[in-house]
Amino acid sequence: MRTTHGIVPALDVKSMDDVKRIVEATTRVEGVVAYKLGLTITLGLGLRAAVQALRAVTHLPILYDHQKAGPDVPDMAPKFCATCKDAGVDGLILFPLAGPRAVDEFVGHSYRQGLLPVVGGDLPLPDYNAKGGGYVIDDALDRIFRRAIEGGADHFIVPGNTPDKVRHHAQWLVGTVKTPHLFIPGIGALGGSVAETFEVAAGCRTYAVIGRGIYADSDPAEAARRFAGQALQFA
Repeated sequence: MRTTHGIVPALDVKSMDDVKRIVEATTRVEGVVAYKLGLTITLGLGLRAAVQALRAVTHLPILYDHQKAGPDVPDMAPKFCATCKDAGVDGLILFPLAGPRAVDEFVGHSYRQGLLPVVGGDLPLPDYNAKGGGYVIDDALDRIFRRAIEGGADHFIVPGNTPDKVRHHAQWLVGTVKTPHLFIPGIGALGGSVAETFEVAAGCRTYAVIGRGIYADSDPAEAARRFAGQALQFA
């Protein structure tokens, strides 16, 4: 990432024309460090074609969010990572909820393919974890992070609409990893704020992942400048 703090626009729109419009408007904005590419485009167009179209308008890193890669059998890891490498992405957002071997395989094969694993396992939803009525145990992300770090991971993703979670994980990562990088979705439409989440993530290189707050704005460039400006105050 070209700055220690910044934003990652999430390209969760329906058409490649919209993707290009957003990227062209934001790629030169100071503080925009990468783009998150998800399934809304790649299922229709194909991952390789989507990446090629993006490369025509930006040289910034592309993080592919398979929504959610990782909760699969470990044997799928080498195939998945090789396919993503061939398509030309730079990094993968991984949710290896399938257990310790899934963490090992998806993180390990990302590195073997020269891809950056961004490891998560939590969503900005009140009923995701068991204590909120969901099906994922409350300390799943702690366990995933510990295992991922054993495999060399230092880039992680934590929802930003719950500052207490961000603080908890950031403090632990700062004491465990030499240079932790933290990606934070859930900013804007989902309730989180850049200032509040970046403040509690002190010590981490921190990046807000922002979707609707940018792509649904009538002026995506101005929205990106606004969010990026808030992020860069912590750089």
